[in-house]
Amino acid sequence: MEDGTVTALPEESTTGAVLGVVLAAGAGTRYGMPKILAHDGDWLDAATNALRAGGCADIAVTMGAAVVEPPVGATALVVDDWADGIGASVSAALTWASRRPGVGGVLLTVVDTPDVGADVVRRILGTSEGRRERLVRAVFDGRPGHPVYIGADHLGPALEVICGDVGAQAYLRSREVTAVECGDLASGEDVDTRG
Repeated sequence: MEDGTVTALPEESTTGAVLGVVLAAGAGTRYGMPKILAHDGDWLDAATNALRAGGCADIAVTMGAAVVEPPVGATALVVDDWADGIGASVSAALTWASRRPGVGGVLLTVVDTPDVGADVVRRILGTSEGRRERLVRAVFDGRPGHPVYIGADHLGPALEVICGDVGAQAYLRSREVTAVECGDLASGEDVDTRG
């Protein structure tokens, strides 16, 4: 400026909106059908509702073995290489999030944990604070589960190691992850068989 004062350039924000993704592209071989279809779509609705009510700014659903109309307000991410493994779905989710402006991070959940509700999502988001540098994971009686928060600073590096049957686990094991106990709110159990 002409008067000699210097205006600082704005720094990139350390926080931002949290996007939610339901991982639901698999065939559900042990279950006997794609779990995105389970209980006439009730599991998918429950997962997207938990993300929305828990505070996610926008929601997407990965699809592959079965492609359905996404719940109202959610975006369908069709994963053509879904048969390669969970890594294909996670890659699609992180790529989608990385292309969105103002993102602090992405919260990944799975379609087959129907008792994980908005209260669990809120607890994970509260710990993450939408911070770009954080990694946060729900644990249930000490057992790692979903949802998992991946801050925006980790999206690119995580995409470099995720492939095939390798989801975000390999990346998370090599980083400092904040574990948040949620066993008082849900079992967090994946439902793999029909009973």
